Amino acid sequence: MILSTKGRYALRIMLDLAGHIGQTVKLKDIASRQEISEKYMEQIIAVLNRAGYVRSTRGAQGGYQLVRPPQDYTVGMILRLTEGSLAPVECLAGNAPACERESRCATVELYRRMYEAVNSVIDTTTLQDLVDTEHKKTVDNPLQ
Repeated sequence: MILSTKGRYALRIMLDLAGHIGQTVKLKDIASRQEISEKYMEQIIAVLNRAGYVRSTRGAQGGYQLVRPPQDYTVGMILRLTEGSLAPVECLAGNAPACERESRCATVELYRRMYEAVNSVIDTTTLQDLVDTEHKKTVDNPLQ
């Protein structure tokens, strides 16, 4: 499974906002810190806004902030919103038609275990976990 830039950037945007709880953050500031094109970010933030993950404030002091605390967002929520299905093969995607080979397919069980493992990780990792990891890395490596 390879995540698209949309999914990776959405996660970075949400992580940036999670690191600025209680503040309204301008898109241009996130774009600068995350080294993401502001135009591309506008498309991604619109998806996050429509889903109710972020809220915007207009005006000179406007910007974006998380709607809920960072511990209320899992990585899985964000990636599924921006990526759709994270199944490694089409036959395991939620809306896939039944596969006529499944009953005799040896590899489907491997793919199912892979999918379950990925889901287990992304559904138990929160934005707060990532904020904590980022903080630890910053404290341990302040010059990077």
